[in-house]
Amino acid sequence: MRAAHVISMTLLLAFAANAQVFKAGQCPTPAVQANFDASKYIGRWFEIQRLPTSFQVGQCIHAGAEKENNGTINSIIGSAKVKDPAEPAKLEVSFYEDTPPGPYWVLSTDYTGHSLVYGCTDYGLFHMELSWILSREPTLPKETVAELHGILSSIGVAVDKMLTTVQEEGHCGAMEQ
Repeated sequence: MRAAHVISMTLLLAFAANAQVFKAGQCPTPAVQANFDASKYIGRWFEIQRLPTSFQVGQCIHAGAEKENNGTINSIIGSAKVKDPAEPAKLEVSFYEDTPPGPYWVLSTDYTGHSLVYGCTDYGLFHMELSWILSREPTLPKETVAELHGILSSIGVAVDKMLTTVQEEGHCGAMEQ
């Protein structure tokens, strides 16, 4: 019976690892955007690249955020709250009412062009990483992407696992009509 449990747990982890990035050890604690201003962050962001996730599939991905009166930042699919006012770039995001919030740390943003988001959750002996490179436009200069990859690489993120999101007008335009 114990061997069957180990095999099923191994298969479960192997399946999950194909969809998400799991690594040994604890989450890193990267520096986040200094003096983060949520009011400047609000608005439409296009996904340029992301680490694989089990909960997000598809192309032509973008999100919009609006500020609610209570300080919560909402989008069509979730909400974000600042956990500690001393670190406003470290948000907690919920996508469904019955799921616990997850980390959404803004590592870098210029508010008008790019945003680099990182999230990590510890699971004892290993951790799971999430990351997104976002842009206010459907494209982002290669130099900016390379700069953001450098930030991720410096904290040990495998940027070679980042998936590029299709945002081409000919492909996405028909989907948004």
